[in-house]
Amino acid sequence: MAISSIFGTLALVGFVVFLVGAGLAVVSASQGRPARGGISLSVIGLVVGLIFSVISSGLLIVEPTQVAIVTNTLNGTIEEPRGGGVHIIAPVVQQVSAIYDLRQQEFSMLANPSASDRTADGAVQAQTRDGQQVSLDVTVIYRVVPDQADELYRAWRGDGFREGFVRPVTRSVVRDVVSTYSAEELYAEKRATLSPDIRDALDERYTGANLELMELVVRDIDFSPDFAAAIEQKVIAQQNLERARTDAERAQTEAEGRANAAIASAQGEAQSTEIRARAQAEALRLVSEQIAANPSLIQYEYVQNLSDNVQLILVPSNSPFLFDFESLTQGGTPGFTAPVIPEATPAPPAGS
Repeated sequence: MAISSIFGTLALVGFVVFLVGAGLAVVSASQGRPARGGISLSVIGLVVGLIFSVISSGLLIVEPTQVAIVTNTLNGTIEEPRGGGVHIIAPVVQQVSAIYDLRQQEFSMLANPSASDRTADGAVQAQTRDGQQVSLDVTVIYRVVPDQADELYRAWRGDGFREGFVRPVTRSVVRDVVSTYSAEELYAEKRATLSPDIRDALDERYTGANLELMELVVRDIDFSPDFAAAIEQKVIAQQNLERARTDAERAQTEAEGRANAAIASAQGEAQSTEIRARAQAEALRLVSEQIAANPSLIQYEYVQNLSDNVQLILVPSNSPFLFDFESLTQGGTPGFTAPVIPEATPAPPAGS
């Protein structure tokens, strides 16, 4: 565009020179002087103005991020789009009808658009499968396909596709896709699949309109206050139920653990008792064998366990003895005296 402006400026300068030369020629003629100098200046200015004017109008400079639509004024045909660079067109015969920006463009449908977003539209109002009203903030990002810009111009004759296609088609497809979901699905597990589903449905429509859909973003989904409160209560109830189930499972596990511990303890105690009983039985068996083989063993053990200063033992004369007193007295146990206590004399009968 800068080069075209320069040529336009030079053409303007040429025409100014033409006017100045014409003015000088008129003044000179009025004063009776030769007007040749003014006429020559005006001719030069006119030629320069015409040349640079033609060059300026026949030179098309397109930015790298743009595509130009050129139409033939003689037959009304739309020529092949002109991409970035410098192009020569025939003045008057060819004219630039539109220039499209190839960069990504954004169209937002928001409940509360910012003051700086002048292109934003209101949020999309839709109805779910179960009849709930929802409000969606949606942003669609798209761009013009360079090779199909002439078809886009032929369909919309300029930028009319934004209001004539992007806005109504996007809103319609969003409503159609939302109607396949229940409100509870959008509130919970299937919320993440909504944007991909809408994009898939829009992609073919945008391709048919010679546009490329880059991205679709569902920024927010608002439900009615009553529905949101009902869902929140349901979620809380489910959380409480899950917590109660977890507590019950924990209590059951702890009870089973205590029961298993008690069983293991009882089994261990039973095994211990059995082992002790077997050990005691074996010990008694061995003692019995030793006593049978050596009857005096009991006497020996008894005497060994007596205190060192015991000199006298009294035993009843009519009770069975563990000791053979004859062997004890005759055996000459030093310092041992074993007196025998006579049997008790029964008391005389009464009245005798």
